[in-house]
Amino acid sequence: MIDWLRQAALAPEVEIAGRTVPVAIRRNARARRLTLRLAPDGSEVRVTLPGWCASREALAFVHARTGWLAEQLGKVPQRRAPEPGGSVLYRGRELAIDWRERGRRTPGLEDDRIVVGGPAANLAPRLQRWLEREAARLMESDVAFFSARAGIPAPALRLSRAQRRWGSCSTSGIVRINWRLVQAPDAVRRSVVAHEIAHCLHFDHSPAFHAALDRLFDGDVAEADAWIKAHGRTLYAAFG
Repeated sequence: MIDWLRQAALAPEVEIAGRTVPVAIRRNARARRLTLRLAPDGSEVRVTLPGWCASREALAFVHARTGWLAEQLGKVPQRRAPEPGGSVLYRGRELAIDWRERGRRTPGLEDDRIVVGGPAANLAPRLQRWLEREAARLMESDVAFFSARAGIPAPALRLSRAQRRWGSCSTSGIVRINWRLVQAPDAVRRSVVAHEIAHCLHFDHSPAFHAALDRLFDGDVAEADAWIKAHGRTLYAAFG
């Protein structure tokens, strides 16, 4: 047996550009082919495989594509925790972090700055909590708006910390939206919310679903999707 296959049986992983990266294998009975993704923060390789596919085939698939994975890993933004004098993304713009040790600990917006005080060591979690509160406020408004436009009661909203999905809608009527989208331009965040509200009408990606999304969203869906594809990983750089 090939050495990496023997090792993979114990702990699936792959060597990419000098880094050892875990491999997460997920089976999906509805999948028709193997699909391969790198987590937005580069922390793991994710493989989805059909029920008929053997795990060893999935691992061989990963090892055959280490060149492509290295390219994707090179696109992952370097982790940069917020710090005094730095900046933080909010609704598509960079806000300067105006840290004042004796200032108020609850962050507040002042023009193009976010003013915050307290110990510098706890700056990042304070800013994250503020962003999550802002995400909840904005997304609740988005959900109410698109639900009213769809003519349905507003579903329950939950903030998500998912590493791969920007949004989801469960059969129980709960919409989950990744809180990191509060850092993206408003149109991008709203497109994801509209997408999930459209799923409340059509729980698939049928022509009827896409027609509903086009009717609900007051912007360019393709443009918003292109932004996420090009810049989505940057939303993980500050807070992981």
